Amino acid sequence: MSDARARLELGAIRELLRAQRRRIRSYAQDHHIHHPAAPDGPGRPTVPPAAGTPTGRELLDAFPVPALLLALDIGDDGQIVDTVCTVQNAAAVAYVDERLPGGPARRWSGPVSLYERLPSLYRTPVPEMISRAHHDRVAQGPEAVEWVIGSPAGPVRLIAEVRVSPCGDQLLLTWEPGHRAHMAAAAQRLVRTCWAEWNLGDDGVEPSRGFRRLLGLAEDGPLPTLSDLAGTVTADSLPGLYRMLYEVVLRKRTSSCSVRLPGTLHRITRMTAEPVLIAPGGPVWGVRAVLTDVTAERRRRAAAERAQREVRRHREHVKTLGEVAEALREAVLPHFHDEPATYGLQATVVYRPDAREAGVGGDWYKVRKLPDGFLVALGDARGHGLTAVTLMAKLRWALAGLAYTEQPVEQLTHWLNETACADGIESTATAIVAGYHPERSLLRWTCAGHPSPVLVRDGRATPLPPPAGGPGLPLGVLPGTAYTAAVAPIRAGDIVLMYSDGLTERRGSDPDLDTLRFLEAAALSFRATAPGPGRDELHRYAEHLVARLDGPHRSDDATLLALRRTGPHDERESPVTSRSRGTVARRPPDPDGTS
Repeated sequence: MSDARARLELGAIRELLRAQRRRIRSYAQDHHIHHPAAPDGPGRPTVPPAAGTPTGRELLDAFPVPALLLALDIGDDGQIVDTVCTVQNAAAVAYVDERLPGGPARRWSGPVSLYERLPSLYRTPVPEMISRAHHDRVAQGPEAVEWVIGSPAGPVRLIAEVRVSPCGDQLLLTWEPGHRAHMAAAAQRLVRTCWAEWNLGDDGVEPSRGFRRLLGLAEDGPLPTLSDLAGTVTADSLPGLYRMLYEVVLRKRTSSCSVRLPGTLHRITRMTAEPVLIAPGGPVWGVRAVLTDVTAERRRRAAAERAQREVRRHREHVKTLGEVAEALREAVLPHFHDEPATYGLQATVVYRPDAREAGVGGDWYKVRKLPDGFLVALGDARGHGLTAVTLMAKLRWALAGLAYTEQPVEQLTHWLNETACADGIESTATAIVAGYHPERSLLRWTCAGHPSPVLVRDGRATPLPPPAGGPGLPLGVLPGTAYTAAVAPIRAGDIVLMYSDGLTERRGSDPDLDTLRFLEAAALSFRATAPGPGRDELHRYAEHLVARLDGPHRSDDATLLALRRTGPHDERESPVTSRSRGTVARRPPDPDGTS
């Protein structure tokens, strides 16, 4: 808010208050509300003489609070030797009967020593208050006093706000049970609340004890009028303060606003005010308000709103990332149609994304006709989201192009590793690259750090024997790595399962146990589903197997590729015998690796 605008707002508030003061004074004159006459002025009423003078006991009993009249035993040195209670009023007797029924402090007749009757008082501020009241002849207190008295039910803790005042040659000790003023001050401090009432006729202020502390005012400083308060608050608080005063003073409605005072660590105070009327239909005499420090609440709300915005932003980011990654995955991953059927094969894939990330990960697969057979591959690129999808797309398209060189799978895997190594140190992946040769019903495959394929034959699941020398290194780890191929004959009805480790891997688990769990699940699912000859039956089996292994423990995306031989391949469509395309099919290497 500009300085000029702030000055206008402040001037409007002060003019509103001055106008209301004029209305109050006009109302007072119209209704003959005058100043009282001076004590010695004319018209002083004559007070009739009292019929009788009350006794001291009657005066004490008229006190609304408990009171004791104390006589002091003074020694030769002028010091107090003992304090004797000579009289207790009716309120004191009632208090003792209420708090200590049947206890040792029951009513007594005649003078008694105060500390013999109530020994615990000696360890409180009361003796010092009595001494100062006696020597200085000045009232002491109020002061919070706490002491303990035994009772049949156990120790009773008593709390009171005590005053000691000179009373002739004796002292008057009074107390208010529960030191209500201190309790009220504590309540205001605990909930950061206070209250005040401003008299608009003379700018008088009646505040609670916590008023100064809440507003950050000096304890010995003057109390602020509403005009003073308006001149103190920050400029951005003035419009709200004006609207609140307008509603209370002119429209006689309860209203509220928030104000900030400079130098109070940017604390925000909420004011809720109501009008105080002179009489029904008359002008507003005063403004009664409750003030609450809402700084912590506002900060928590602001922090919560920032957190919500951040969550929404993150959700939108993840949603967008997931949509882009999913679109990319749909663009690069195949949809099986009838390609495998020409070789007497069925293929299906079940994919489960990692829901904690962008909804997709680095799993990839490739199933494609080749001049000399059929390519089947499955891999897992490092990472999640767009980074992993980008890497898996590079590897998949690279493999698709390299496969048309008609080189054996070990050479394809070697070239794929060189491609990953050239992409950077973060471009690592695992893979199974296999070629199916229909004229011999052979599956030749290489392993680059990936779980070995599993053969399901007659309902029994076993891992395919690994290549000589074991699995090779993952792709992208070391350039120049050579890979060897393993050969497996495939019978009619056999199912070959290739899967990513996200389907079986558990945090802190053993890879060998993961493999055994997969083999057991593959056999159980086969017995449970008994997949028939159709491709839909094969897919139902794959879905059942994934569901058996999947769960909330999974921390990565998971893919299962199922390949089943259904019978002899179609010789009319096989590229091995076809000469219509003008190509001569290359014979696959023998199981010993020779051509």
